[in-house]
Amino acid sequence: MTDCAKSTFDALVANFTAANPDVEPGPMMSSPGLKCRGKVFAFLWNDNMGFRLGPAFDPAEAGIENPMPLNPFKTKGPLKGWWVIGEAERDKWVSVAGQALAFTRTL
Repeated sequence: MTDCAKSTFDALVANFTAANPDVEPGPMMSSPGLKCRGKVFAFLWNDNMGFRLGPAFDPAEAGIENPMPLNPFKTKGPLKGWWVIGEAERDKWVSVAGQALAFTRTL
């Protein structure tokens, strides 16, 4: 994990937990993440961030150039509604995390 990805993630965690009483740190697949009411909505994964954004999320509309569906499995398809945003676009992580939090609050 690069220092840049980790420091960006750490700042994101600090900001979201301070501003949202229903948000707390919590793991996803052995990686550090953020939870809202027990549901993970964002996590750091191999210098990238995974976000629960729902099936209606349009990466192009959000200005994401290289999104990837989250597919952590070897024999299954990607997780529906989850997207991975790479470290190269970490300047968008805070904005996308806000969208992921808003979506997760609807569940």
